[in-house]
Amino acid sequence: MTIEPSLRNPVDVALKDAAARTGVDASRLRVVLAESVTWPDGSVGCPEPGMAYSQALVDGYRIRIVAGDATLEYHGSRRGQPFLCPAARIRRPSSMGPAR
Repeated sequence: MTIEPSLRNPVDVALKDAAARTGVDASRLRVVLAESVTWPDGSVGCPEPGMAYSQALVDGYRIRIVAGDATLEYHGSRRGQPFLCPAARIRRPSSMGPAR
């Protein structure tokens, strides 16, 4: 898969985290999705129950990594580092690509 240059650093951070969490060597991890998206609010597609978020569009990205039998999804804003979003909290972005 070709990763756009602006996502290379977030993908590297996510791969390092995925390897640490799963114990799978980084060379055996597969990035199956790495895309720029626009999130509908400040939760960047991973809302925590009981939390309030800004109701403004947020340019960001999502990264999906397969580690053996596990699939891990990372979300982030353009200004932040990627973080693992638990499967039960994953929400879809508003659109693909940053808002203009």
